[in-house]
Amino acid sequence: MQASLSPAQSAPPTRAPASLTANPARSPGQTVWLLALWLAGPGNLPLWQRMLSGGEVRWTAFLGLGLMILGGTAALLLLLAWPRLLRPVASLLVVMAALNSHYMWQYGVVIDSTMLANALHTDAREVRDLLSWSLAGSLLLVAVPPLWWLWHRPVAMGHVASRLLPNGLGVVAGLVLAVGAALLSYQDLASLMRNQKALRFMINPLNTVYAAGRLAAQQLPAQARTLTPVGEDAVLGASYTNQARPPLLLLVLGETARADHFALDGYARDTTPTLARWQQQGDLVNFSQVRSCGTNTQVSVPCVFSPLTRAQGGDETARHENLLDVLQRAGLAVLWLDNQAGCKGVCDRVPHASTRELAMPGFCSDGECFDAVMLQDLDARIAALDPQRRARGVVLVMHQMGSHGPAYFKRTPSEHKRFEPECTSATLSDCTPEALSNAYDNTIAYTDHFLGQTLDWLQRQAQQGQHDTGLIYLSDHGESLGENGLYLHGLPYALAPEQQTHVPMVAWLSPGLQQRSGVSVDCLRQRSGEALSHDNVFHSVLGLMDVRTSAYQRPLDALAPCARPPVQAGVSPRPAG
Repeated sequence: MQASLSPAQSAPPTRAPASLTANPARSPGQTVWLLALWLAGPGNLPLWQRMLSGGEVRWTAFLGLGLMILGGTAALLLLLAWPRLLRPVASLLVVMAALNSHYMWQYGVVIDSTMLANALHTDAREVRDLLSWSLAGSLLLVAVPPLWWLWHRPVAMGHVASRLLPNGLGVVAGLVLAVGAALLSYQDLASLMRNQKALRFMINPLNTVYAAGRLAAQQLPAQARTLTPVGEDAVLGASYTNQARPPLLLLVLGETARADHFALDGYARDTTPTLARWQQQGDLVNFSQVRSCGTNTQVSVPCVFSPLTRAQGGDETARHENLLDVLQRAGLAVLWLDNQAGCKGVCDRVPHASTRELAMPGFCSDGECFDAVMLQDLDARIAALDPQRRARGVVLVMHQMGSHGPAYFKRTPSEHKRFEPECTSATLSDCTPEALSNAYDNTIAYTDHFLGQTLDWLQRQAQQGQHDTGLIYLSDHGESLGENGLYLHGLPYALAPEQQTHVPMVAWLSPGLQQRSGVSVDCLRQRSGEALSHDNVFHSVLGLMDVRTSAYQRPLDALAPCARPPVQAGVSPRPAG
């Protein structure tokens, strides 16, 4: 006999109404288009604010650009709308948009491939300086709402095959919307982009996606490519024959120093009293019209040492060996000392050292050192170089921390803070213009002090008969300090203001180096107002150090017009004029 079932056991289970089911799944199309709408609106607040502040803009331009961003973002997201991929990648785009918004809003920067490359090479010390409560606020307002919305309900993705047709149609719809909006508002948008060129780099998050793609296209092939040798015929000139003393040239590569805050270049504040004193003594020359190759360290440092001019591609990912390779190939001893975030590949094939691991009391704290630390144990560092090369001559490069922002106040020891009160916030817009200038000017004054110590050391080397010594100082790029709402640096070169490209440069030659090179300091002083740039460094150093090579181009040697004797026919160019 079979057992009977109770009504409760025999009744089929009932399904709860969909309205009562917790967190019902959302369709991929709904997810993509609503997220794209958020990114086009709140995710691009700096863009809309810049448009409003740039003068009268017709509503059709706002609408057209907004629909273009909406369609383009939706198309991008639909390309990524696959199981287990959509939400993580969409979350990354949201966070990138929030970070971009913060830095565009706070510092006036824009996002292009060079800015992205600079960000990717930022070390922990620089990241620490950029952290602030305003950054947390931007993430909270721009990123947290869409992230919560994206993750608190599942997305009904289905199988990969089931997404092919709807994703493809969605991509087409997004592109049609973007192209249609561009065509309907073309006249207004074309005028807007001509007048406000920076806007094209402010479109979140498409600016980052485009910059990443362009950066990958530039750098990935370069990483697999062997550098083209430069100066394979490099030899030392006649000045090395039976020399009484080997030359020692010190290149100081400054960081973020702008020329119009150097008193030597006419700044009202006395930020360079030490250099002024050396200038009065007669052997130091200030070059007042020097332009940088780039607006950030990642571009400018390799470009300074590149055999190519900026017009030839010196501001692009390195394809050739550089000045240090040529100097070393000629037989000189070369050493790079770094108090920054690395040499960007320039020093990879020569002896180099970093202050990153130092913990010298009075010079270093919290993983960062003041620039004067590079002068400590300097004689021992040089003595450790190859003795045969050292006997011929030495080229030493010091890469400063200099005026690196936004935490300018950290770059100066307390006893060297000449201008107060100074800005002590990484959110520079929170500081008064006076406090911000004080903090930045203190870094320039400390660079002046550091260069003075360096010149003292070089002069002792010369007076003791150890070397014929010289110094060249120049900055890698400048800095914006709130002019036109811009802070820091890194704008695309075509858009960059003069504050980011006009850099200081000085040169000092001991009497012995003047004699062996034939360079007249009096002549240099008379020509010190002529236009120069980073393009001149490669050839000027080869000329000054009397390195003969076909890679040397005399017209780009800034010192050659003031050197003697003249170039002789049939002889490879040498540092003479």
